[in-house]
Amino acid sequence: MANANVSTSTALSQLDVPELVPARMLNEFAYCPRLSWLEWVQGDFADSADTVDGRRVHRRVDQEGGALPAAEDAVDLERPVSARSVYLSAPKLGLVAKIDLVEGQGVEVTPIDYKRGQAPDVPDGAWEPERVQICAQALILEENGYKCASGVLYFAESRRRVAIPISAELRARTLDLLATMRETFAGSVIPPPLEDSPKCPRCSLVGICLPDEVNLLRVRRPPKRVGVADAGEAVPSNAPEPRRLLAARDDALPLYVQANGARIGKSGDELVVTPREGPKQTARLGQTSHIALFGNVQMSTQAIQAAIGHGIPITYYSYGGWFYGVTTGMMHKNVELRRLQYRTADDREASLTLARRFVATKIRNTRTMLRRNASEVPQHALESLRGFAEDALVCTAAESLLGIEGSAARVYFEHFPRMLKVDKDRPMAFDFEGRNRRPPRDPVNALLSLAYSLLAKDLAITLQTVGFDPYLGFYHQPRYGRPALALDMMEEFRPLVADSVVIGAINTGVVRPDDFGGRGGAVFLSDAGRVRFLRAYERRMDELVTHPVFGYRISYRRVLEVQARLLGRFLAGETPEYPGFQTR
Repeated sequence: MANANVSTSTALSQLDVPELVPARMLNEFAYCPRLSWLEWVQGDFADSADTVDGRRVHRRVDQEGGALPAAEDAVDLERPVSARSVYLSAPKLGLVAKIDLVEGQGVEVTPIDYKRGQAPDVPDGAWEPERVQICAQALILEENGYKCASGVLYFAESRRRVAIPISAELRARTLDLLATMRETFAGSVIPPPLEDSPKCPRCSLVGICLPDEVNLLRVRRPPKRVGVADAGEAVPSNAPEPRRLLAARDDALPLYVQANGARIGKSGDELVVTPREGPKQTARLGQTSHIALFGNVQMSTQAIQAAIGHGIPITYYSYGGWFYGVTTGMMHKNVELRRLQYRTADDREASLTLARRFVATKIRNTRTMLRRNASEVPQHALESLRGFAEDALVCTAAESLLGIEGSAARVYFEHFPRMLKVDKDRPMAFDFEGRNRRPPRDPVNALLSLAYSLLAKDLAITLQTVGFDPYLGFYHQPRYGRPALALDMMEEFRPLVADSVVIGAINTGVVRPDDFGGRGGAVFLSDAGRVRFLRAYERRMDELVTHPVFGYRISYRRVLEVQARLLGRFLAGETPEYPGFQTR
């Protein structure tokens, strides 16, 4: 299976490249072919300070103004021409562009492209990607009957115009890049990432591209035999040290609403939460990562549309915390990733390879949890978990893997109480005799079920954001309404995130015995207790952890995204294996 993911990628049919290539994408291709692929083919985009500032610079020229007469009508015109935001195409060349500004007289015109920052001090007056873009705009104007001897790049910060001659050499280079871009995008293989490039740190898509991470995984030693790999495999001494190119934490925060009968509306750029009793509360759309609704909570159409417009998913839970589903905007444009996902899911051996890694990593993390947090754990229990993890990696059938996982879970939960601090005054308050659910029949299981629902929600959102279908997994079988892939990927994070939150909440008194109630044999958490538990969960997700493969520190929420993107890189054949997240 070591190369099965590569053959899966090449088995895909060639991409249908649109007839017209945007001049801006040609700029991106000249700068970094992988960047243009991510933006144009996969539909990925992320803002940075540079992109936001670039939109500010373009505010004026993005507004249509003036008029550019057709070339045949402009021949005898003596008055100057100035037109903003001119949209033109060149079907013969296969180019299209929205030109910021066109100035000239008669048929002799000059395209002007606005750029943020200062004019660079380089021999040709500007870097190649910018010169190629202005040349592409000139070629488009020429196909429409105009004459262009030069173009202009206007740099906003230095307020300077830089003339770019449309020379024969620049024309040839632009057309060569256009042909190469078409040839590259007609295939189904994403261009490789740049290696240790100074371009990467300021790129807004660096957290999506993962250049250093992909390059590092490419040089790791391959598994000793098919389907078997150790999360601690050595990295060659000449492998470059990965830079932490993505932010350690997210700036946006989730909005949880659980007050029965509460309503969520919109006012300006804020969400307004109005409970039946008590004061209103607000949350800025730009600072909200997702919205979680528990029980009978209503949300207005205007608020839903605003959330979708800002890329904010809305998740729904029962009052008891059962995860129902999610509302988002249109599916991610990266249909190729989903095709790879579907093909892999239909391949039993390929699915089993991933399932083995998910389960083995989970078992190893449960063993780490017991070693770190439990008192007087029998050595035979730790050895059993080690053996189960090794068995999982060489398992040859999905049914056997389920049995191995179940056996490991019994050992882990048998000793789970050793990680809980017993209240001497109420020794039975958090008594735990094993895992039970649907409904949970004791406080510990109620907390575990809620934590698993929250984690499944976060992974479902992350996977959908990356471009996966969260409902089709490789280990968990499809079932109506069940996010199988999210359940697959959460296996390795159950102990580290969900179980850890439950243990910490009990041991530190975040939740107390009085926070629980019962009904018909089921145990549930009170509103006040759930608020405190949700805060504990979010603190854990925001906690920085050292990535075991790459060595930098990022939050658990970022880790979920990195792992999801690495799964995509594996399915696309960019890396020889999916690296499970295993703490040491």
